[in-house]
Amino acid sequence: MSREHAEFIKKLRRGTRLTHALRIVLFALLILAWDGAGRSGMLDPFIISSPARVAKTVVSLYRAGELFGHIFTTFYETVVGFVLGTALGVLIAAVLWFVPLFERVLDPYLVVLNALPKIALGPILIVWVGAGPEAIITMALLVSTVVTVMSVLAGFIEAGRDKTKLFETLGATRAQCFFKGVLPASVPTVMSALKISVGMSWVGVIVGEYLVSKRGLGYLIVYGGQVFKLDLVMASIVILCLLAALMYYAVALCEKKIGKRFGR
Repeated sequence: MSREHAEFIKKLRRGTRLTHALRIVLFALLILAWDGAGRSGMLDPFIISSPARVAKTVVSLYRAGELFGHIFTTFYETVVGFVLGTALGVLIAAVLWFVPLFERVLDPYLVVLNALPKIALGPILIVWVGAGPEAIITMALLVSTVVTVMSVLAGFIEAGRDKTKLFETLGATRAQCFFKGVLPASVPTVMSALKISVGMSWVGVIVGEYLVSKRGLGYLIVYGGQVFKLDLVMASIVILCLLAALMYYAVALCEKKIGKRFGR
């Protein structure tokens, strides 16, 4: 490694460490501002809670033996909805790319489904699949699948404009064009769609838990709001933020490894 290359690597590492440090400082400042707003009387602690009250609520849930049960329920439903929604979304996008007629016919329907508030389908889902985890996972599928289809399909079409013509000129079949050219070129788009799908899966699960669940973080939020235990609501939201961040960074780690695999 040359001296210039080594200096460049050191500069990148310093920049990365600085970014991480600033993130930690910003997080600490937000916590301090939240705590200070309650202590100073600027905002009512009963409404906005406080870090100490949230921590006390989490400890109380843990001692009651309820904390990990609620976390596992929501996390399990989200992971299942995310995996199924992603797999189904990528598969549908691939089929639509292979058959352009299907893509042209179904495009307006995808737009309408994407714009439709999925919570409106909640009562129908309860009748169709029952008032249980199945309805919640189905809601997560509805929320995440359409977004994944539209994002991934747009990536396939963009990547395939030039590559498909080149491959077909060389005598490749449409399947070879897809697997050898379009799919590898669309890896960044697919990974970006996965990041979006993570958030949409959480949205779908929480909406589903609002409607039918008797267990989970969404249930705690609804219950806490109904009985004015806003500390419980804020504690559930904080846990949701941590879990969503954990899942997002897991997808980002996969993106980095897959990017190295494809030389990106």
